[in-house]
Amino acid sequence: MRLYMQGGKYNKNTTALGKVVIITGANTGIGKETARELSKRGATIYMACRDMVKCEKARQELIKDTCNKNIHSMKLDLASLKSIKEFADNFKKKESRLDILINNAGIMACPRMATEDGFEMQIGVNHLGHFYLTNLLLDLLKKSAPSRIVMLSSLSHRFGPFKKHDFLSENSYSPSKVYSHSKISNILFAHELAKRLQGSKVTVNSLHPGVVDTELVRYYKIFNIPILRYLY
Repeated sequence: MRLYMQGGKYNKNTTALGKVVIITGANTGIGKETARELSKRGATIYMACRDMVKCEKARQELIKDTCNKNIHSMKLDLASLKSIKEFADNFKKKESRLDILINNAGIMACPRMATEDGFEMQIGVNHLGHFYLTNLLLDLLKKSAPSRIVMLSSLSHRFGPFKKHDFLSENSYSPSKVYSHSKISNILFAHELAKRLQGSKVTVNSLHPGVVDTELVRYYKIFNIPILRYLY
């Protein structure tokens, strides 16, 4: 079931040598495996993470496994607009180009919480944080074109709805529905940005990553039952 739901796999030996890549939430799960694969292909990786202890541990593991020393860790807390701005400013001091931005980090079906700036946590981290980060780095992506932006969404967007009249879930809150709302927001953002960037040679895509063993389901007790974890 897991292999079926994962869908197709990319098996070509395409090189990423010389490419500079930012991956948010790269210390675990999907982000970490994406960093591993692109590192094997020769890319320079920036792991943008909130927990720098976990990030450094993952970075050392990836360097050892891929023999690629061009893997760097940088502090990024998507629940803080200040942290996002500092990350973008610091990155631009280190690099003069950005070939790929992978907006991967996220939080799912958590109890109601708020970001540092007062936004509901799921829409704040999954959408608004990445929206702000992308726009801060857009000049560098245009300068480095052809380049690309990848938004990690989810099939969960189908379970909506999109909360047009309660975007920050101030009037009602359902953990799973708000997650779906944030994933719809990812897709809408990707579609609109792709339209606005036509002719710039910056491509934008959103995707469902398939079924992956990740910490994203930490708030779903059922997925933490050992037998279910083994199955998926």
